Amino acid sequence: MTRKNAIRPAALALGAFLAVAAGCGKKEPPKPAAPAAFTAVQAATLPAAPDDAAWGSASEFTVAMLKQDLVDPRKLTAGVEEIKVKAITDGKMIAYRIEWEDGSKHDSKAPAEFHDACAVQMPATWSAEPPSAQMGQPGQPVIITYWASSMQAIVDGRPHDLKQYYPNAQIDHYPFQAPVLDKDPAKKKEMENLYAPAHALGNDVAAAPTKAVQDLTAEGPGTLRPASSTNANGRGVRTGNGWAVVIVRPLPAGLAPGSPAVVAFAVWNGAGSDVGSRKVRSEWVPVTMPGGAK
Repeated sequence: MTRKNAIRPAALALGAFLAVAAGCGKKEPPKPAAPAAFTAVQAATLPAAPDDAAWGSASEFTVAMLKQDLVDPRKLTAGVEEIKVKAITDGKMIAYRIEWEDGSKHDSKAPAEFHDACAVQMPATWSAEPPSAQMGQPGQPVIITYWASSMQAIVDGRPHDLKQYYPNAQIDHYPFQAPVLDKDPAKKKEMENLYAPAHALGNDVAAAPTKAVQDLTAEGPGTLRPASSTNANGRGVRTGNGWAVVIVRPLPAGLAPGSPAVVAFAVWNGAGSDVGSRKVRSEWVPVTMPGGAK
C-alpha cells in the first residue's frame, strides 16, 4: 500500500470522530417561549402556605430573572435564572406562590450574614402605563412586599437575642438581664430599652419581626421606605432543592375586576452575598385578572 493510500483510512477515521464529537457538542433545543402573561385564579379564600391544596387549581408560570446591573451595588452574575409563579385572588387581595432553586439555606439575621429572600412588586395605583419596573419612579410609586428567610426563622421560633447570634461569646453580665429585674417589669423594660435604643424607637430592622414579610414603598432606586399599609402576609419553606414562598398582599388601588395588571419579582441569594440592590429581578409581567369576586 502506498503512503498516500495509508493516510486515507486515517483521515476518514479522524473525520468520523470529528463528526461524532460535533454531534455530541450540539446545544439542546431552545426552550419554548414563555406566554406573554399568566392568569390569576379566582377563589373565595386565599392559601397562606406553599403546600396548600388550593395551588393545584392555578397554572404555573416561568419568570426569567435579570441581573441587576443598573444601580450600585450591582449583581453582575447570573444567580437565580428563573422562578416559578402561581397566583390566586379573591378580588381584593392576591396570593403569589414563588418557587426557585437554591442549593443552600441562608437564614441568619446576624451581622455580616446574608439571607435568602424574595419580593413581589406592583404599582401602588393601577395605570395603563405602569412606572419603571426598577422600583418605580417619582410620582409613580410601587408597593413592595418583601419576604426574608431570617424573619421567617424568627417567626417560627428562633430566638432573636445576642446569644443566638454570638453563641461563642463570653459574657460576664448584661445589666438588663439581672435576676433582680424580674421582680420589677417596668424597670426591666426601661433597662432593655436603654441597651437597645433602636428597638426602643421602633426600628423595623432591629425589632423581632411578628411576621415574615414587610410592606415597603419606593419611587425609584434609593427611595425605599416602610409603607403605611402593613396588611400583607407571607410564609416560606424549604423544598427539596430551594425555596417556596407565598406572599399575600392587596391588589393595587383602582384595579377593577377583569382589568389587566402587572407584577415584578426579585430574589436575593444569601450564598452570593446578595443584599439591598444586589439581587436578581424581573421586568413587569402581565397578569390577567379574573372577572370578579365570587
